[in-house]
Amino acid sequence: MSEKSMVPSRLMFCVMLISMFLLVLSSLFLLQFSSHSFIPRSVLELIIVNNSSFYFTPDFKREQIVLPTDSSEDLRFQALKPRESDSKVSNSSEREHSVERQMNIACDQNRALLKVFMYDLPPEFHFGLLGWKGSVNQTWPDVDNPNHVPRYPGGLNLQHSMEYWLTLDLLSLNTAKAGQHCTAIRVQNSSQADIIFVPFFSSLSYNRHSKTQVEGQVSVNKMLQDRLVRFLRGCKEWKRSGGKNHLIVAHHPNSLLDVRSNLASAMLVLADFGRYPVELANIKKDIIAPYKHLVATIPRAESPSYDERSTLVYFQGAIYRKDGGVIRQELYYLLKDEKDVHFTFGSIGGNGVNQASQGMSTSKFCLNIAGDTPSSNRLFDAIVSHCVPVIISDEIELPYEDVLDYSEFSLFVRAADAIKKGYLLNLLHSIKREEWTKMWERLKEITHHYEYQYPSQPGDAVNMIWQEVVRKISSIQFNSHRKNRYNRSQLLVKTN
Repeated sequence: MSEKSMVPSRLMFCVMLISMFLLVLSSLFLLQFSSHSFIPRSVLELIIVNNSSFYFTPDFKREQIVLPTDSSEDLRFQALKPRESDSKVSNSSEREHSVERQMNIACDQNRALLKVFMYDLPPEFHFGLLGWKGSVNQTWPDVDNPNHVPRYPGGLNLQHSMEYWLTLDLLSLNTAKAGQHCTAIRVQNSSQADIIFVPFFSSLSYNRHSKTQVEGQVSVNKMLQDRLVRFLRGCKEWKRSGGKNHLIVAHHPNSLLDVRSNLASAMLVLADFGRYPVELANIKKDIIAPYKHLVATIPRAESPSYDERSTLVYFQGAIYRKDGGVIRQELYYLLKDEKDVHFTFGSIGGNGVNQASQGMSTSKFCLNIAGDTPSSNRLFDAIVSHCVPVIISDEIELPYEDVLDYSEFSLFVRAADAIKKGYLLNLLHSIKREEWTKMWERLKEITHHYEYQYPSQPGDAVNMIWQEVVRKISSIQFNSHRKNRYNRSQLLVKTN
């Protein structure tokens, strides 16, 4: 064969070779990205992790994660498994689930939204109050195994146990595994921290140690409060900021009662502002956290629907209260003999929790009426029972209200209107099945935001509180920066 005739053959061979190479390359490209998009996976994960606005919108419609509770016993830790979701899930919900799964895989400690420095306070301020005794010089219990974690006492103590769950979460992050979700992470150097956490179990200290056996004797609770103030005032972290970058949990209305004025500069985690003057606690600097509910969470798929809830409205609890709670007795006399209304005395004792759980799960509406303070755990019992809350408390502050619209799953009634004869029942009777069902569906979607559990899970109460801290810090910094706008100019004028 001549040399001239070989040129087309070689050219064709090269063209075929290049075509086959491009075909193989395109096939691999399609296989790699068919499950997501045409954005490379590493880039996609980086975008997801660094987009902090994802965490600032935590109102996800995701599968519910439930930790069963039994308030008659000490808290039990159990393996957490997501509940089955409803058969009909919107496309947007599927995308949220998908993004969250990738978030859990991609997130690491270096990308946490919040860096927290926690004081190594002696055990008598925290787990020692639970009866825990470590070895010599051991400050914290081993939390790697949930079975070794000191149990928090049951009953009404549990409803104010926020500091316990937040402390556990920070301790567990010391040994965080790769791929574990992390909104907050503990750091060992306070200069690297966004917030300084004070691990004092103040609610438990009040509940268990505020009384004395001998008249005139100083209680353990008072002694711990005084020691805490002395400790903080001696710390360089407190001196540096005046306590403004410290986070202190005081969820029980009477916790830290003796030293509040000394700690007012800190960011407080509270149930409400009912027993605080505005100069000590306010919504601009402090955080409202949900009570830990006492009744068991109803699994989403097992929640009774409109027709399965035979009682129109439910309330069981203390009726004769002081201050803003006097409205309870007025409503009691208005409603106690009405048809389809359950309005009775009740307490946590005996079979009270089980009765409340049964009553709420078979009622369409559950009353949340102001008591001695504007809030109570009754609201959160109603939420996890998927019983539409009717909130009659004019001064109430609600958890996460900057990201959750409570009007989507609750009714708000002014106290002055609620005590008008016939007003409340007429309002509730006017809510038709379709409107009630819409609120009921929304309740099932947001229930997981009110679950305290260990280990914590994305979007649960612990995670939501940390996110609230992030937003509060951002808001405080924003206001601070605005105040500093003209400071430098004024300083230059004075010096010149």
